[in-house]
Amino acid sequence: MVEANGLSMNYGPVVALSGASFKARQGEVMGLLGPNGAGKTTTMKILTTQIVPTSGGGKVAGYDILKDPLEIRRRVGYLPETPPLYGEMEVSEYLDFVGKARGLSDSRLKERIDYVVNACGLREVFKTTVGTLSHGYSQRVGLAQALIHDPEVLILDEPTSGLDPMQIIGIRDLVRSLAHDKTIIFSTHILQEVEAIADRVVIITDGFIVADETLDELQSKVSQAVRFTLTVAASKTELAAMLDGLKEELLLDYNISEKEGFSLARLESSSNGNVWIKLAEKLNSSGWLIKEFKRDKSSMEEAFRYYVKIGSEKKSSGEKVEK
Repeated sequence: MVEANGLSMNYGPVVALSGASFKARQGEVMGLLGPNGAGKTTTMKILTTQIVPTSGGGKVAGYDILKDPLEIRRRVGYLPETPPLYGEMEVSEYLDFVGKARGLSDSRLKERIDYVVNACGLREVFKTTVGTLSHGYSQRVGLAQALIHDPEVLILDEPTSGLDPMQIIGIRDLVRSLAHDKTIIFSTHILQEVEAIADRVVIITDGFIVADETLDELQSKVSQAVRFTLTVAASKTELAAMLDGLKEELLLDYNISEKEGFSLARLESSSNGNVWIKLAEKLNSSGWLIKEFKRDKSSMEEAFRYYVKIGSEKKSSGEKVEK
């Protein structure tokens, strides 16, 4: 549904985007993650045909971004970084205006206005002048205009910016509910957003795409060690003695705390062997009651820092950045 092929954008000597390529499938929520100034907004402006790339190309909903910009605009809902609002209009007037500009018939327009007002939580401010709204409500009105024509593709630039925690949860739930029949791309620099919403993450830094993976793939690639959490009904001394016996074989580090008759161990192994099986064998022979034994994933923070560092290092060295 969305395909970027080698997109580059230069503003004079400044390279905002360099050779960006990725695909987003129907029903997929893709998070475009990166620091401020990384090239996220530039990418979205190109895909929504707001600007023309210096080089490269792409397709949205089957249409070429260079040859068919009007067809793409008919099929895309776009929430830019600054929502396109008219402050002198009431929310009801603004949504009516946007719907008519989108070519919706009277009956369809009423149906879609009812939908976006409920979905975006705008009932309380429906007759309020847009210019008097809080930032959070303005953001929600901006999202409503992106949804009003029921687009095939939804592109959202920082959709939860300025919202309070409950509003953020509401927008996350809305985005997830829309994903079954739409392709959604959203940009953010907030790690929790991609963890909560995205199926796939594209990390961009200094204008380069440095990663394009699912969350699990990202975290597994970043982790240089295997990590476990283990809670057993044994004393700290007993558990430490068992782990010490595996320390050399499994290249094991650990720390242990005690609470209410249980010992909690955080384990980390840099061994290439099957750590899980060897630990399980020891635990089974110990006879201890096991309350918890799970493998821990690397955090998104680790993954983000890892890939941003790679991109910065390769850019400074003049190397071609590869995922």
